[in-house]
Amino acid sequence: MARRLSAAEDYESLLSNYDTWMFDCDGVLWHGDRPIDGAVEVLDMLRKRGKRLLFVTNNATKSRRNYKAKFDQLGVEAHVDEIYGSAYAAAVYISSVMKLPKDKKVYVIGMSGIEEELHEEGVSFIGGTDPADCTLEPFSLADFIPDPDVAAVLCGFDTQINYTKLSKAFQYLHRNPACQFLVTNEDSTFPSAHGLLPGSGSLSAPLRFALNRDPLTIGKPARTMLDCIQAKVHFDPERTIMIGDRLNTDILFGQGGGLATLLVLTGK
Repeated sequence: MARRLSAAEDYESLLSNYDTWMFDCDGVLWHGDRPIDGAVEVLDMLRKRGKRLLFVTNNATKSRRNYKAKFDQLGVEAHVDEIYGSAYAAAVYISSVMKLPKDKKVYVIGMSGIEEELHEEGVSFIGGTDPADCTLEPFSLADFIPDPDVAAVLCGFDTQINYTKLSKAFQYLHRNPACQFLVTNEDSTFPSAHGLLPGSGSLSAPLRFALNRDPLTIGKPARTMLDCIQAKVHFDPERTIMIGDRLNTDILFGQGGGLATLLVLTGK
């Protein structure tokens, strides 16, 4: 049963019960480019007490390297191997779980963060930030020549989403039922510095509706994200706690993985 932490004894008990602390980022550690009050101090305190910190985010706009730069900019200590974003998890899933053959490709709806992680994992891809796809010109099916090597479609957050990208993704999935349909995460909204925007789940919704097909979700609350972390880090789920600001992603993710959970009310 959920309970609110109030007394000093509650916090001491929390600290003694868990060795691995997983944190969501947006809405938990920062809002946009502004750290949340006290977040840096809490992380520093946990490190001094010998706790392992992991940062688990559904934000697929950045690679782990880009995320490390943001942590540095905000004065938050973090190491690349502590950062698990849905872009990285998707790349690991495609290369290590799907074991996509080297002669096959992924069609990407997404930004440079996804592309960087796919490249690091040795996964070939098309689409993404390709200027030919980031166009306002009308899409012509008559002029579309599908790449026969595309074996998966990966949909993430994309500020340049358009009809061309959706149409190409639809064609690959519609023409080839064996083509894998993957989404980095299903967040309905995306928190920006100035308010909420449609999230990755909202951007992939037209494909789900048109195809009458559900994708495989990589990020929270899907178990796939936890499997990716466990492939890289050994931890005891009974001694691990997930801290987040969303019930339907962060908390559900922790509960589904057998972790303790802590909901903070700092999100928007």
